[in-house]
Amino acid sequence: METNSTIDARIEEIRKGDITVKAGPGVEVTINQVRHEFLFGTAITDNIAEKAKNAMSVEDRTMFLKILGENFNFAVHENALKWYRCELEENIVDYYLADRIWEFCKERDIPMRGHCIFWDKDQHNLPWIHQLNNEQLRRAVKRRAIGVTEHFKGRINEFDLNNEMIHNDFFRRRLGYGIVNEMAYMAKAGNPDIVLYMNDYGILTDYGCNAESYITQIRNFLASGVPIDGIGCQGHLSTYVKTPMSVEHVQKTLDKLSAFHLPIKITECLFEADDKQEQAEELKRIFPVYFAHPDVEAIVMWGFWEKDHWRPWSAMWKKDWSITPQGSAYRDLVFGRWWTKTSGITGKDGFFRTRGFYGNYEITAGGQTRKVCLSKKDKILEVAF
Repeated sequence: METNSTIDARIEEIRKGDITVKAGPGVEVTINQVRHEFLFGTAITDNIAEKAKNAMSVEDRTMFLKILGENFNFAVHENALKWYRCELEENIVDYYLADRIWEFCKERDIPMRGHCIFWDKDQHNLPWIHQLNNEQLRRAVKRRAIGVTEHFKGRINEFDLNNEMIHNDFFRRRLGYGIVNEMAYMAKAGNPDIVLYMNDYGILTDYGCNAESYITQIRNFLASGVPIDGIGCQGHLSTYVKTPMSVEHVQKTLDKLSAFHLPIKITECLFEADDKQEQAEELKRIFPVYFAHPDVEAIVMWGFWEKDHWRPWSAMWKKDWSITPQGSAYRDLVFGRWWTKTSGITGKDGFFRTRGFYGNYEITAGGQTRKVCLSKKDKILEVAF
């Protein structure tokens, strides 16, 4: 069983690098982190868009965007990019909701991932899709894959390919197992730079666990030539079972998935205990395990505001915009324990040295300020004034 100190030591090793500032002897240096390199994200509701069917009020939109910009550096559409939102009727494609959400994120320098090109669940494919014969369905699949990736080329270059394939098989049942390979290459035809992710649920929970099935599925797809570029693990607990996740199981599963040497993202994170303080404790237990794993590149909350949330009781901000214990626990980790803000005086050799979390910084010495980046790739940042 891993201890908190073991996890903290691994975080220190893999999430921090060395900062060296040269400014002459006896100079005061301040080092302020302004952004994480690691991606702490959230899903964004359709209703943020002004023309959405249930659009937020101006006041709520203003607060939503304020909290978004202050707390997250990554995002995903909750529903706006799914096929059933973009093409209500055959051949009438409308990306308004998805585009507007992307614009809000772009204004705040928040990159987005695409969720999802296809969803293999029968009930999430519209009646007009079910009514197509197999030849028509294959043409529609091609049009969708090329269309959505081409439309967002250069804006969103990472997509979940076909959501939840462990549990559902609509497209494979209709068009054969090879359709997954076809979907992937169709998507890459629309955008050759696209990064394609698997995505499924029940992987990290230790009840009704689907980890081995997921690993087998990924292995089979890779062996069949499906160009999988990343692994998505949904962080939902079961809709009905709110048993805490096991730290040991989460760690072991992430280690098994790391054998594929692909980036891992925690794509849809929720903490659903009925008690608000228990939610906070769950986040404090599990978040460090995610953050301490070298192959995990992002943790994406599945929404944050109670009034517009798939599981309202699990939100981090209440309807009145007051923060919950879970939200406070999130901020304490992301902008407290895992945030670098320090100062000191250069030594006789003119150097000030410290360790810092990977990300963007403002470093000040001798009345001058530099905006710089300490990256996981480089591991070292040297700044001379």
